[in-house]
Amino acid sequence: MSESDLILIVEDEEDLVDTLEYRLQKEGFETHSTDKGKEALEFVDGDRTPDLILLDLMLPDISGTEVCRRLRENDQTADLPIVMLTARDEEIDRVVGFEAGADDYVVKPFSMRELVLRIRAILRRLRQQEEEDDADDQASTETPEEINFGEIRIDVPGHRVWVEDDEVSLTALEFKLLTTFLERKGRAQTRDVLLSDVWGINADIKTRTVDTHVKRLREKLGPAGSYIETVRGVGYRFRSQPDD
Repeated sequence: MSESDLILIVEDEEDLVDTLEYRLQKEGFETHSTDKGKEALEFVDGDRTPDLILLDLMLPDISGTEVCRRLRENDQTADLPIVMLTARDEEIDRVVGFEAGADDYVVKPFSMRELVLRIRAILRRLRQQEEEDDADDQASTETPEEINFGEIRIDVPGHRVWVEDDEVSLTALEFKLLTTFLERKGRAQTRDVLLSDVWGINADIKTRTVDTHVKRLREKLGPAGSYIETVRGVGYRFRSQPDD
């Protein structure tokens, strides 16, 4: 029998921890919880790495963003899925969380059903990416190993991106968002389509995740960020040609 996915809960609200543990275990996940950022980092370095972390922004010792940054700086945990939990809904807080490397951001109070859907979507996307990477290792030259578009150069197998010869650091999700746009350049993509194809969420969930990630991706791409165009009333479109 295979192991269940292990969710590490880093949260200092006892009632919320109890609720999260009960619901996640009911959904078939294993859980481990701590209310300290340092203990979370120690647990991740232990015998079993969690499959996903639910990370509160405000912790009694070190902040959730600092925990996130340290995990992203470690090659062993750089791609570990992290969902920020916070009572604060200011745009600057979401931006800081995503800058630190969070995969998603959920504002308290939140729907447990929505949270479970997001967790499953992130884990499903991660496994799909692993399968695609394995397939790339065995694939022929049909799949390009490098993509060039205007000022952007992408090393697909290496998950690396350069803009004007300067390397840009993207999270795994931002990389998938960028390559999805490039695969569909010139075609408008609705937020629902992007939410389904990039995030793997196929439910009617109200979320600003797509808009926030597109904004961060544009900022990271610098002068090439203008390649991603907003289509009012629809969603987004990647230019057909760099000089359109």
